[in-house]
Amino acid sequence: MPPLSRPPRETRALFRNAGAALPTRHAALLERCVERRLRGPAQVLSGHHNTNHVLRLGLLPAVLVGAVPFARLKYRVPRETVEVVPRIWPREWDVLRVVCRFLPEVPRCLAVLGDNHSLHVYRGGTVLSDRGPHGRIGEGLMRQFAAFFARTAGIPAGELPPLPEDWPADGDSDGFLRRLVRFTEERVHRPHRPRFGTLFDAVGIPEDAMARFLRGLHPLTPRPFALLHTDVHRANVVVRRNRIAVIDWELALFGDPLHDLATHLVRMGYDKEEQARMTALWAEAMTRAGRAELTAALHDDLGAYLAFEYAQSVYPDVLRAALALPPHATADDFHAAAHRIGHALSRAREPLRLVDVPPEPHLIDALRHWHDAQNNPATPR
Repeated sequence: MPPLSRPPRETRALFRNAGAALPTRHAALLERCVERRLRGPAQVLSGHHNTNHVLRLGLLPAVLVGAVPFARLKYRVPRETVEVVPRIWPREWDVLRVVCRFLPEVPRCLAVLGDNHSLHVYRGGTVLSDRGPHGRIGEGLMRQFAAFFARTAGIPAGELPPLPEDWPADGDSDGFLRRLVRFTEERVHRPHRPRFGTLFDAVGIPEDAMARFLRGLHPLTPRPFALLHTDVHRANVVVRRNRIAVIDWELALFGDPLHDLATHLVRMGYDKEEQARMTALWAEAMTRAGRAELTAALHDDLGAYLAFEYAQSVYPDVLRAALALPPHATADDFHAAAHRIGHALSRAREPLRLVDVPPEPHLIDALRHWHDAQNNPATPR
């Protein structure tokens, strides 16, 4: 009798591709097993886009998906959230099917249940943010991040899922960034203005913020496009035995690699010295990998992507800070929300051409007025 720690060879072959489709009867069995596990105690990891339940499956359901019986798995349930980037591939497992062939450390998607719930391999280790949300990470990890970006850029474009028909052409870096700006205005700012417009105005975000950003944007140098993760920050990095694995690929894009570098530099919380060092390591890794063309006009154009990251983040930061306020918010709740908004406005001051950033008492007062109006519709706005 074969050892129970490995599924039969034919089952492993059937499900070795991420997100493999299960026969109907097997999918129903797996869903029942997962539902039973969710009723019991389980570790829950929540992010902006998904709620992740860490669970273990018994022998039969584990064999069905090609997993080790009773090993930890991750069950991902999408959350309603603020869109901040275009989702050109709505199904994360379509991207993972390709990524995991080239980046074997990335946890695979084992099965898709229902419309958009999915079961993944659980990557053990320490989430980098658990070591500390701020502070230096060291040269060794920075070199690993640089290598990760070079490896990701090397994934063949022809292997990726189809792109939207109106997506910018390969190498149109200027069109790519302008597409991101247009998305921010049309899908993040405008749809939320009916509910949050008074708050946007009160905290000092100009109604023409994205137009202001575009007025200061210089034409970008064309660079070949590549697969981008777009959200490489501490909470999306698992470290095990001093090796990193980048998880959560639901926001992946195909575009200018400088955008991936810029979001990483900002969201990791690097100081100026670390940003410069990470940029140099990124360029070295790309050149060593034979992709020096991706570094064209690096120091001229990286600033534009950094400025965009600071400019666009004012919207999700204000939205999330406001939505995080409980119905009976305390002074501490308002202080924390105002601090978050003030930080976002300070970073966006130059790209949005803001005259000044309101002081924290003003931000708290703006949040209180908005919060009162939301929780007591009779309150004058």
